[in-house]
Amino acid sequence: MAEAKVNRRTANAAATVLETRFIAGVDEAGRGPLAGPVAVAAVILDPARPIEGLNDSKKLTEQKREALYPLIVERALAHSIVMVMSDEIDRINIYQATMTGMCRALLGLTPAAHEAWIDGNALPRDLPCAGRAIIGGDALEPAISAASILAKVTRDRWMVELDREHPGYGFAEHKGYGTPAHLSALKRLGPCPHHRRSFAPVKILVDQGVLF
Repeated sequence: MAEAKVNRRTANAAATVLETRFIAGVDEAGRGPLAGPVAVAAVILDPARPIEGLNDSKKLTEQKREALYPLIVERALAHSIVMVMSDEIDRINIYQATMTGMCRALLGLTPAAHEAWIDGNALPRDLPCAGRAIIGGDALEPAISAASILAKVTRDRWMVELDREHPGYGFAEHKGYGTPAHLSALKRLGPCPHHRRSFAPVKILVDQGVLF
């Protein structure tokens, strides 16, 4: 009987550990644009405070993303958002910048995550916890969906501010992506300090000495 009680206590203790295991969803926004930072977010959701409507940020309207953003910030157990700027992207390349941002976002979580679920097919080498790469995770796992929304909204807001600092490029509309309007503005104005000089359309202008 005594042995049974001990085993029961051990099982209860193990269950408690599992109940307090924190899993963070991680995602980014802005890998492809010609200008601006890549934003990376990590989110630990609270099972006791579910959020309806979470999905891949690209499948949501801007209005829906903006509505979900404060709910995620308010109800999540922890969230962290980091921006890796264009100069660092140029220095270490966009892939490494994204991986670095993921590690920084996870390190910014309090409480810390025991495991990270990351959208995509690769994990950072310096991940500060256990990790799992999930292809299409931003549409499958609510925590990754939440991270994708925080990253997307944060970066979009940043690009709107950049549009005020550097008018003429249309950053508020295209958010730095290589649209025809953006490419036309690049040829007319040359790159601004926030353009990624390692990206081909910008690099060509830099090599030609077209600077703003």
